[in-house]
Amino acid sequence: MEMPQPQAEHHKLRALEGTWTGEETLHPSPWVQETRKAEGRFTSRLDVDGFYLITDYAEERDGKVVYRGHGVFGWDGKQRRYTMHWFDSMGGDAYSLPALGTWEGDTLAFEQKTPWGHSRYVYSFEGDGRYAFRIETSRDGQAWSRMMEGSYARL
Repeated sequence: MEMPQPQAEHHKLRALEGTWTGEETLHPSPWVQETRKAEGRFTSRLDVDGFYLITDYAEERDGKVVYRGHGVFGWDGKQRRYTMHWFDSMGGDAYSLPALGTWEGDTLAFEQKTPWGHSRYVYSFEGDGRYAFRIETSRDGQAWSRMMEGSYARL
């Protein structure tokens, strides 16, 4: 039996490969009382024979890591959606189901329903070696508020 091979959709995840750093703004939310600035660092690689993008993330404020995350991105051919599983230093099981996403033009966007409401994660590629990222939240899935945004450059 011949092993499956990554599809074109898997290869698109290469856009996120590498080490990326950037300035972030965290907006007031249930987790942040006032607007804060931070430095974000994503380190990502394709793995498992090219089927998944593995991402490690660290957020620093005042020279100290205050938040860590680990993401696993893939492609679900049956649903025709990208998947993002996220695990972080907040603990808990809120992200046990993946966020589901689509890639349209230069934008990869995921949405997910959690116990706290709805979340949206948007990657906007701005040319070679740069992207903007934002997280938006909504209680009802209709009215969205920006929780975090950043602009990153590949090292």
